[in-house]
Amino acid sequence: MKKDVDHEAIKQAVRTILLSVGEDPDRPGLVETPRRVAGMYAEMFSGLDVDPGRHLEVTFPEEYDEMVLVRDISFTSMCEHHLLPFTGVAHVAYVPHGKVTGLSKLARVVEEVSRRPQVQERMTQTVADLIDEKLSTRGVAVVCSAEHSCMSIRGIRKPGSRTVTSALRGIFKTDQATRAEFMSLINGSQ
Repeated sequence: MKKDVDHEAIKQAVRTILLSVGEDPDRPGLVETPRRVAGMYAEMFSGLDVDPGRHLEVTFPEEYDEMVLVRDISFTSMCEHHLLPFTGVAHVAYVPHGKVTGLSKLARVVEEVSRRPQVQERMTQTVADLIDEKLSTRGVAVVCSAEHSCMSIRGIRKPGSRTVTSALRGIFKTDQATRAEFMSLINGSQ
């Protein structure tokens, strides 16, 4: 069961933050900011309390035994350490074992998993584990590449730097040729 976001609590917290940094939350430019931020958090955290794996419940029997890859699935998630966004792309591949799913379902899984506060490493593993579990694959590979606002606009301030994480399951982990084919396809020419 999905929990409702407490918009009033978020609005009060944003007012407190604005006051704490020396701003006047009642000035014309900021009056609606607490409401806007509450709506933004409701949207950014809409992946909490949902099961992204439900998108993988519709499958089709198919004796296809080669790689299925959807690459460049864009996402924005929220770093749980600073509550700042990280934005990038996910490349998702699997080798079916008697059944396939709709290609858009892989993108839906990435989208819903990304809509929660987390670290990129966990997001990458969660996507791989859901696909592997729900589709009973011969193998799954997920690579995420993202720019983190917590590194680009604060702290070290290195815009353009990207973090790349991977999660390999089954044949992608055990078979070097399959892993190399996957890496070639995601890094090769468009």
